[in-house]
Amino acid sequence: MGAGSSTEAEREPLLVPSRAETNSPQGNSRVYGKRWLVLTLFSLLGLVQGMVWNFWGPIQNSAAHAYGFTKSDIAFLVLWGPVGFVPWLLFMWLMDKKGLRISLLLSAFLMVLGSILRSIPLPDQHLRKWFIHGGHFLNGLAGPTIMSAGPYLSTTWFAPDQRATATAVASLFCYLGGAVSFVVGPLVVPAPNDSQAVTAMTAAVSDSSIRDRIQLVMYAELTAVVVLFAAILLYFPSRPPIPPSVAAASQRLSYRTSICRLLSNLRFLMIALAYAVPTGVIAGWTGVLDMVLTPAKVSQVDAGWIGFWSTVGGCVFGIAMARFADSIRGMLKLILVLMLAGASLASTWFTLTCLSRLTHLPSTAAILYTSCILVGIFVNSSVPIFFELLIETVYPVPEGITCGVVTFLGNLVTGLLLSFLTLYCTEHKELPATTTSSALVKNSSLTKELSWLNWCVTGSCLFSLVLILFFRESYDRLYLDVFVSV
Repeated sequence: MGAGSSTEAEREPLLVPSRAETNSPQGNSRVYGKRWLVLTLFSLLGLVQGMVWNFWGPIQNSAAHAYGFTKSDIAFLVLWGPVGFVPWLLFMWLMDKKGLRISLLLSAFLMVLGSILRSIPLPDQHLRKWFIHGGHFLNGLAGPTIMSAGPYLSTTWFAPDQRATATAVASLFCYLGGAVSFVVGPLVVPAPNDSQAVTAMTAAVSDSSIRDRIQLVMYAELTAVVVLFAAILLYFPSRPPIPPSVAAASQRLSYRTSICRLLSNLRFLMIALAYAVPTGVIAGWTGVLDMVLTPAKVSQVDAGWIGFWSTVGGCVFGIAMARFADSIRGMLKLILVLMLAGASLASTWFTLTCLSRLTHLPSTAAILYTSCILVGIFVNSSVPIFFELLIETVYPVPEGITCGVVTFLGNLVTGLLLSFLTLYCTEHKELPATTTSSALVKNSSLTKELSWLNWCVTGSCLFSLVLILFFRESYDRLYLDVFVSV
């Protein structure tokens, strides 16, 4: 199977069908109807976590008026998501030793504390800003479990012909949460009035109204988090009484052995980089999409809709492709090649369109919408396919540990990108949005210099495509389910 593949001993199942059950089509495996409830609770928690993470990016202009946030503040709030992955080894250890229930309860509890902290209506705006940052940090700490445990859940609860689909649903709902925030934020929170003719009294009333609407959304998200925490506390078993497949019941490597195996497997590191670089760059780029689209004269609401449809399209297309992968097995590499080729072409199109003054390409709202949405569709839909291929490559390393490592790498890329963006905004001495002409000129100058961010997206997609083309795939887990079970 290549470097780092499993041995015959490691493929031996723990559950061996008895002689009387040999002719049974299911043997010692069984699927339960309650697996859909488990998947729903997990996915909804991921949805809310993504909404909280991407709350400020789509309404950054309103936040600048209401709380005096600068663009570097917005980038730093988005950065708390990747920062939450710093203790990822601890969360992966907890999942491996205690199971999914304890890990998910801890993540949901951190989200409850974070939502409470950022929702406290303090009159001191400086102190309020610190509370908001603290709340987003706690929400980011829930990311390692929510973003990496989807494949572990699908293997534990679902049959082999449903695993990729369940992985897609569990993994993509956190992205869908980010998409929902692109719509909820701009629709509920009013955009600021930047007209120079506005009076001081009108401006004060407008800022107060913006703060009230922002507070309303934060209270709604707090309610959703508390309800989901209560539901998981009442019912969320770690595993079914009987495993759904031979692979789900097979012997796995220990935590320490798994980490050593992953770090020494060149094929794993190759595909891990192919996953981490484009998804990490796209995550950071999406978090500041409003800032990126400002030079193209795209409004806050329109930028929100672009981000929404690109992510929703990626989720829908990703689930459809995962279902296709379930029905036709052994095609994961080909699917990824097609997705990354489409992402490379779409990102190049979008980047060149944003530089229409140099390239003389037509730059219309329809072209910007189409190219940007296609980038999100192709990259976001590749996430569950990457997860499945990674697990097949390094099996019998536990799914939670495998995906924990690669999601950490992806968030590391996002964190480095957003850290650089924060420093870049700070060096340009970005000020909060005001009604003065000098501030408007400075905002315009800054956003025009962010074209390098679009080139990062294009380069990351091309880099990933090259790695996948040279990657040699293997299907160790599929081998166990198909041949050993037979």
